[in-house]
Parts: sequence; structure tokens; C-alpha cells
Amino acid sequence: MSMIKVILVMYMCSSVPGNECRVIPTPKEEFPDVFECTRHGYVYSNDIMKTFTREFVNKYGAHTRFTCQNQKII
Repeated sequence: MSMIKVILVMYMCSSVPGNECRVIPTPKEEFPDVFECTRHGYVYSNDIMKTFTREFVNKYGAHTRFTCQNQKII
């Protein structure tokens, strides 16, 4: 019988043409369910955004995205 774990994948993005979203490392990547993953994703995203200046965000359109993906454990 296989079990499911939920993986957080966090991206750093820019609205500057030609800049693609890139996966960034997260201190915690594995969660028991989508609820916990989503809550952590929003908190971690907020922590990242706090490190940027208003000028940086406005100039580059810097923002985060994330997804919580189910993965089977064999």
C-alpha cells in the first residue's frame, strides 16, 4: 500500500519580460496534507517578501508563487 505526502514547490517570479519564474529552495518541503502545505506556503512567501524593498518589488515586479503537489511514497 502506498502513502501520499505533499511537497511544497516555491517559485520566485518577476514581471520583467524574459524573466521566468524559478524554483527556490524552502527549509521545509514535505507536509502531511495540502492544508498544512498551503498555510506554510503563504507564511513562507510573506517572509520572503519582507526581505525585499518596496523599490525592488516595484522595479522588478518581484513576487512569489507556490504549489502543493501530492506525491506517492512507495
